[in-house]
Amino acid sequence: MEEEKVILSKWTAFFFLVVAASLHVVSSAGELSTYIVQMDLSAMPRAFGGHRSWYASALSAATSASAAENLVYVYEHAIHGFSARLSDAQLRELKRFPGFVSCRRDVLLRPDTTHTFEFLRLNQAGGLWPAARYGEDVIIGVVDSGIWPESESFRDDGMGAVPARWRGACEEGTAFNSACNKKLIGARFFNKGFLAENPNATILVNSPRDTDGHGTHTSSTAAGNYAEGASFFGYAAGTSRGVAPRARLAVYKVLWERGAFASDIIAGVDSAIADGVDVISLSLGLDDVPLYDDPVAIATFAAVEKGVFVATSAGNRGPFLGLLHNGAPWLLTVGASTVDRVFSGTVALGNGAVIAGTSLYPWSTSPLRRLPLVSMGACKESSLLNQIRDKIVVCQANGTLDSVIERVTAAGVAGGLFISASAFIEYNLHFSLPATIVSPEEGQAVLAYINSSPNPTANFRFQKTSLGTTPAPAVPPYTSRGPGLSCHGVLKPDLVAPGSLVLASWPENVFATVVSSRALFSPFNILSGSSMACPHAAGVAALLKAVHPQWSPAAIRSAMMTTADPLDNTLEPIKDLAEKSKPATPLAMGSGQINPTRAMDPGLVYDAGPADYVNLLCAMNHTEEQIFTITRSRGVNCSDSSPDLNYPSFIAFFKHAETTNSVRKFKRTVTNVADGGWTYRSRVTSVKGFAIRVSPEVLVFKEKDEMQRFELTVEARVGMKPQQVLHGALTWEDDDGKHTVRSPIVATTFIPHAPRKNGP
Repeated sequence: MEEEKVILSKWTAFFFLVVAASLHVVSSAGELSTYIVQMDLSAMPRAFGGHRSWYASALSAATSASAAENLVYVYEHAIHGFSARLSDAQLRELKRFPGFVSCRRDVLLRPDTTHTFEFLRLNQAGGLWPAARYGEDVIIGVVDSGIWPESESFRDDGMGAVPARWRGACEEGTAFNSACNKKLIGARFFNKGFLAENPNATILVNSPRDTDGHGTHTSSTAAGNYAEGASFFGYAAGTSRGVAPRARLAVYKVLWERGAFASDIIAGVDSAIADGVDVISLSLGLDDVPLYDDPVAIATFAAVEKGVFVATSAGNRGPFLGLLHNGAPWLLTVGASTVDRVFSGTVALGNGAVIAGTSLYPWSTSPLRRLPLVSMGACKESSLLNQIRDKIVVCQANGTLDSVIERVTAAGVAGGLFISASAFIEYNLHFSLPATIVSPEEGQAVLAYINSSPNPTANFRFQKTSLGTTPAPAVPPYTSRGPGLSCHGVLKPDLVAPGSLVLASWPENVFATVVSSRALFSPFNILSGSSMACPHAAGVAALLKAVHPQWSPAAIRSAMMTTADPLDNTLEPIKDLAEKSKPATPLAMGSGQINPTRAMDPGLVYDAGPADYVNLLCAMNHTEEQIFTITRSRGVNCSDSSPDLNYPSFIAFFKHAETTNSVRKFKRTVTNVADGGWTYRSRVTSVKGFAIRVSPEVLVFKEKDEMQRFELTVEARVGMKPQQVLHGALTWEDDDGKHTVRSPIVATTFIPHAPRKNGP
């Protein structure tokens, strides 16, 4: 698996190596490997008292030993089966056991605030927040790296009794003794899969306590309580709160130092289903695998089947097409977007000019006072940098910023001013020396001053936060683009949510940044990635669940997608920063930026259920065993299979050499979820070179919950170029102007490569 870029503080890995690693791996597991085994419960003989004894019998028969010696987990809800340590020979024996369905080797998955809720137009005066009572009593399960329970974000001030339907527990462990309350109502940890692969590992913090930071950050983003005085060393100062501040939290720690093993993730989701969560937030993913080999897709199918809404991250492998993960059609797949906020580090030049740059350097003013300013071109020569340690260095970073910043930092210079047009700067703002990044235009002013002055000088000032910047949102380069490899007939991602430079809670034992080799700690941190976007969407789903408890996961997803904003705060199309700020396509932003308040009253929804997903799996030519692996159901009837899932978006694939007049047709059903009768008329934003037709063009609903069907036809009038992506939209508008139900349309010649199989 290609390792996904993890958008955490760039010092997190250093922390584990130098300060206090929570895990220390000593040796490998030898000839045994961990396998996730699925069984057909219908094949269990009646003589067995239950599935656990049957699994034990299968394992003992294959290993000629006590089942307990090899067993890792028994699963009850997410899948029917278990995980165990097996040799190749034992695996062959197990495959002969009656009722064996499939197995796959355990794999490692990696993880992909004060203002974002305002940017999403959530406010106390009206709209979704007060209507949902801020998510009161909806339970969000966060499957991640655990939690720092002492954070202000997890206080239970103002919260009532824990819902009686809650079946979870607060598991004790290292430095975690009954730390739950009315906000944090459940905490569990799962590392048997990790330990099975690393049997000599020592886990120093064997509990739900977070020693990474990722889980604390995502949990507080989704459902953190009000925390006054929040900031990251003065940046983003204000009152922090999650999207659903009155929702309950249950955490399932599956992410350890090296990542999260599939067997542990399945166990976490299995427990979340059993405990009774309403929403799952999962900022983890596995790349390049088919649905029947994807632990996230398999485990979450069972969750959605039980009515649990699941939000997942799209990944951080952008900007290239087709590298998105978590593309299963029963999931909400969330990409990242920017917000209208900038963190500044300004440079005051000796001539009085002030240049604004971008920085998260943590001190308000540096000790530099009118230090010499020197230009070093591209700053490629470390030997020259080592000679100017008492100066501020100006570097023109024509390529990647990472290597330039590393050389300048290693040289120990007094400060750095980096001139760059890179759109990837979120990765580089946690400077360990006084530094800022400026645009090429601002950089020219700095260079002109240096060239015109015999003794150029400058100093810095930091900790400035600017709000209301334009244009925003935009799609950052790092967020993964569709189509998804595992199910490219469904347009993904579904939407984007704030993911760049998000402030949220942070463990106080994990340092937030490093300055001059000194670790600095903070109860809040600013991170970027689709990992940060996912809990925003999970929080919105919790709010919608509170307002519409009867809605299915698909209905909630549809409401979020069809009401998303395709325009930024300048009322122009959302831009793609990886494409020189050209309009983003739906393969980058899905339906657009999530709009919580509009999602509360979408007018129409595109609903779907497990049977619809099964019909799609049949149409994708999955075998009976592959479908069983996902659905845990035998006897699937594929006679009515259709690739036309009732999804609130459309993607039509064409071959670049295909002749004109080629046609793709889509059938959809929409349900009126507004009170009373409504009449909707279709409006199409055309796709260049295509004829888009809708039949019928008018939908009349006489009452709530009534359904109407329509057909969308996409006809090519011109040939398409290789790898081309064209897009438009279908919008249903009611005659009263209250509801606008928008679905993106994509026509493309880009075909993702076939996913690899993860098997023994």
